[in-house]
Amino acid sequence: MDRDGDIFNGDNSPSPPNNVIFNDGEETVLTSNFFLDRAGEVVLTLNSHGLSWKFVESIHNDESYCLGIKLASKCGRSMTFSDIYAVEFNGLGLVHESGLANTGGLLLGHVFEMYRFKVHAVKRSKTQPSLWAPSVHTFGHKDLLACQLWVNRINAYIHMEAGRPKSLLVFVNPRSGKGNGCKTWEAVAPIFSLAEVQTKLTVTERAGHAFGVMASISNRELSSYDGVVVVGGDGFFNEILNGILLSRHKAPYPPAPPDFVHSTDNDGNIMVQDSNGTVVESTDNKEDESPLLSNSKLNLSPVTNSNEDCQFSLPNERFRFGIIPAGSTDAIVICTTGARDPITSALHIVLGKKVCLDIAQIVRWKTTSTSKDKPSVRYAASFAGYGFYGDVITESEKYRWMGPTRYDYSGTMVFLKHKSYEAEVAYLEVKSEKTTSDHMPKPWWGQTKNSERVACRANCSVCNTGPVDPLHQSRYSEELKWLRSKGRFLSVGAAVISCRNEKAPDGLVADAHLSDGFLHLILIKDCPRALYLWHLTQLARKGGSPLNFEFVEHHKTRAFTFTSIGKESVWNVDGELFQAHQLSAQVFRGLISLFATGPEV
Repeated sequence: MDRDGDIFNGDNSPSPPNNVIFNDGEETVLTSNFFLDRAGEVVLTLNSHGLSWKFVESIHNDESYCLGIKLASKCGRSMTFSDIYAVEFNGLGLVHESGLANTGGLLLGHVFEMYRFKVHAVKRSKTQPSLWAPSVHTFGHKDLLACQLWVNRINAYIHMEAGRPKSLLVFVNPRSGKGNGCKTWEAVAPIFSLAEVQTKLTVTERAGHAFGVMASISNRELSSYDGVVVVGGDGFFNEILNGILLSRHKAPYPPAPPDFVHSTDNDGNIMVQDSNGTVVESTDNKEDESPLLSNSKLNLSPVTNSNEDCQFSLPNERFRFGIIPAGSTDAIVICTTGARDPITSALHIVLGKKVCLDIAQIVRWKTTSTSKDKPSVRYAASFAGYGFYGDVITESEKYRWMGPTRYDYSGTMVFLKHKSYEAEVAYLEVKSEKTTSDHMPKPWWGQTKNSERVACRANCSVCNTGPVDPLHQSRYSEELKWLRSKGRFLSVGAAVISCRNEKAPDGLVADAHLSDGFLHLILIKDCPRALYLWHLTQLARKGGSPLNFEFVEHHKTRAFTFTSIGKESVWNVDGELFQAHQLSAQVFRGLISLFATGPEV
């Protein structure tokens, strides 16, 4: 077998040459020969961008043979520091020379004892770019000081990467999804350890546990962390989101039409939830929907004075949320990372990725038509729905023993009942952002072709342009125009994001964006059961047209109001049941940041 390029000394161990440091223009380059475990001898190079290597034998030989078999040529590789999350020195150990790729691994190379270090980086799937996996490369060298030099230099560059978290709060819901919350965290915890990220772990013990912790933690302590990681589903994330925002987010109530009557003057004054007066509905949740569901009351402890000593601003440039999926749907993770995969999410977090996310503020003015209530605020990161969506959650409470499959069963039962509800919805007109469906006639049976839809993705041009909060810049402008829709509806929905999930691959609104400052109002008017079934099947189909029906209204807006008329359903806010006869809602553009990039398409 040709072995050009390998260097041997008397005891058959490789003897790579010494490190070479030289200047290439304005940057320092470090280069040396190493043995890459199970691959062969390489020339390893480090510069300010990352690492790269080329195989020594490929430099000297265009073709190589063994026992008459032509060997596959070896290609070099490079990786940027933005994709490297750890490097570790492993001391003396065995380094294996390459086997032969064309012989099915039947011929093994030499084995050497050398000093080694491992580089941990991200590897993207060739078929699913949004799916990430750890990639480990072990390099060997006979010189201890050489290995230590490289480890120190790589670590120095890793620590220069901006935005990498150093300390995180972690909440695990052990009952999320199929009850795998703890196992999910155990599977990804080593990634955080390798990346030297300190974590303060809390495994929730009861409904509202995480909400109470986040609502009562002082701003000073909260600011000492780089973010909070949620191991659970969308509802568990909503619990923690509300725990942070309800006592800290200061904002005016949503705008409303002049004739919108509610129990408190909407004079535009800055509002923040009173820590002594906020009451959160709670339940004994066993899975991933929010534990703020039943009729029992959870009184929040007053926020201590330490919150006044240190302001926690929103949006917050440094503090981010991370979600490691362990729920029944995990729509937010799918929309923000492109994959429903705990490892992918963990890698996004330790690498310090960042994407902004719109948040909807929903204010209940009346619980029933005759009640006199104080305004009650909730925040939603994905979806708020009335009618069908609320009825499914209500029905599913009867079948908790079925686990996650109860949602399918409950959905079928609610569909067969085919209830509709009378209501009036008013929404802000957005002149420059009319939906395509507004300009073309729609048959009752739907259209076979979709108009061109621009999906949200990594480095999205839609999310990265425009003012930060266009609604509140023009909040009191006389140019605000309200449009209305009144009638009987099977459902009323407001999507903050596309809400893609495994049962709706394109989501409720395929071209909804993570941070464009818009809600997508979806009104499903009363229609024959067969047509509604057609609408639902379009939701379940990749490339479907669920919005292209005559009985479906789709409006892009920044705020809306809702008033029920007659028999009432219940609202479903990110999985939380929210009883409301009258409410208003608005969206805050990019209010929070997530450890994510957006889907890579």
